[in-house]
Amino acid sequence: MAVTLKYPFVKLEAPPEYRGIPHIEPRLCIGCGACVNACPADALLKIDDHSTGTRKIVLDVGRCIRCARCDEACPTGAIRMTRNFEVATLDRSDHVEVVELRLHRCPNCGNYTDYTERALEKAFQILPEGLFDKEELRKKAILCRNCRRKLTVDDTIEASREVVG
Repeated sequence: MAVTLKYPFVKLEAPPEYRGIPHIEPRLCIGCGACVNACPADALLKIDDHSTGTRKIVLDVGRCIRCARCDEACPTGAIRMTRNFEVATLDRSDHVEVVELRLHRCPNCGNYTDYTERALEKAFQILPEGLFDKEELRKKAILCRNCRRKLTVDDTIEASREVVG
């Protein structure tokens, strides 16, 4: 009776509860950065480039401590823990995953906002019916922070004139 395993010549299967390295599914990622905020090891980074209008979510598996907080925090299930435990490689770049997304552009001033187009679409999808005036919300949500602030101040001034006037 042989006790020695023929590993690595015979592939071993990790048990179902094993937490291996995380993987990001690019088509599900909305670029919200919840995983980045949850990661205690800083294995995830959110890099915005407002000159090109892109956001990169970068996963560095070499820094990952496999705590699965990113998996728990992701609202779309884009990042999942795999059962993969074989991460040895000769090339450091094999440990890095990059998801690139488009930042939303403000229709008023043309500057890029702090959120992605996918995140904005997802927010409108999950918004409950009848809870908010969707058109009023959409009018402000598509604006950058500065244009939204200006619109809010202008609306406040107009409303106060109506009350006083």
